[in-house]
Amino acid sequence: MPTNKRSKYRGTRTCGGGTHKNRRGAGNRGGRGRAGINAHHFVRWYKEFGGPVFGKNGFFHNPAVSVSAMDVGIIDQIVPSLLAQGIAKQEGDTIVLNAADLGIEKILGSGRVTKKLSITAAAYSEQAKAKIEKTGGKAQVA
Repeated sequence: MPTNKRSKYRGTRTCGGGTHKNRRGAGNRGGRGRAGINAHHFVRWYKEFGGPVFGKNGFFHNPAVSVSAMDVGIIDQIVPSLLAQGIAKQEGDTIVLNAADLGIEKILGSGRVTKKLSITAAAYSEQAKAKIEKTGGKAQVA
């Protein structure tokens, strides 16, 4: 009994491909190049390129830009540990913090603010800015 296809089909004319006409040309493989990417070869193409690509040279949509963000309420809660680590400074009753030192680009407005904060960040939501300024703090844009 043969152990592999090579020896199994040894001496046969078409090696299991039916008549000798069956394996001619590109029709056997479903067309040449990118033929059938929107039809019979869609799944193969989708797995290879990983998503919608259309047009002659391909048309890719830009991926969404992710922004690192944190809620102002969480910042208010972690202020003691930030002071202990030296990331934030206390000047009188105001706590001064640079959000870039935490790797944060945007401050969001969820949570309660109980301390007087002076935060420098690249962007703020309107609610975060209002909460910081309501307690007497400053929301500075870097």
